[in-house]
Amino acid sequence: MIYADTNFYTNLLVDMPDSQEAQQLIPEAKGILPVTWLLRLEIVNAFQRCVYLSHHGAQLLRVSPELATAVTGHFFEQMDLGIRFRRCQVSEQQVERIFMDLSHRHTAREGFRTYDILHVASALVLGCDTFWSFDAKAKKLARLEGLRVN
Repeated sequence: MIYADTNFYTNLLVDMPDSQEAQQLIPEAKGILPVTWLLRLEIVNAFQRCVYLSHHGAQLLRVSPELATAVTGHFFEQMDLGIRFRRCQVSEQQVERIFMDLSHRHTAREGFRTYDILHVASALVLGCDTFWSFDAKAKKLARLEGLRVN
């Protein structure tokens, strides 16, 4: 099973530097990608942050408030209908246990961020064998934990 992080979904749904690669990867999913509570929250904020960045100097990014609302709605509609994405539950206790382990084993040496660890921990709890992201640090942690990456 494949776990995709927020960075992947943002590139998939908004015209960004890695959008073409994201679109090319989707057929490889051969099923519906899991979406955790963390992803649902981050996706809403990611598209709103795209609006902010569009107005504050991100020259390659043009996302209006209307586009952000439309893309967010489209994502949640596809998830609710089970098209490409599905809501999934992860055990908070399991994620916390794996998070603590990953942090203690890797962060002092590699400088991983909280959200990267949460996403990789969630992927591991779900039993995923592949991790999709366009964030180098997140992919590095996933690789260290034996997950295949894009």
